[in-house]
Amino acid sequence: MSVIYILLAVSIIVAIAFFVAFVIAVKKGQFDDSYTPSVRILFEDELIKDKTNKTILTKKE
Repeated sequence: MSVIYILLAVSIIVAIAFFVAFVIAVKKGQFDDSYTPSVRILFEDELIKDKTNKTILTKKE
């Protein structure tokens, strides 16, 4: 029965360690995405063209 308490304590310590590592990574900017916004503008026109082509194809049918 005492093994359960030890495992519970160890799992809480591991969870806290992972949470602290996550908070540190977020504060250092590890998850900042600086590439996608600069590329997103290149793909917007293609998506709009695809939508207009689909509507044109459905009108011809």
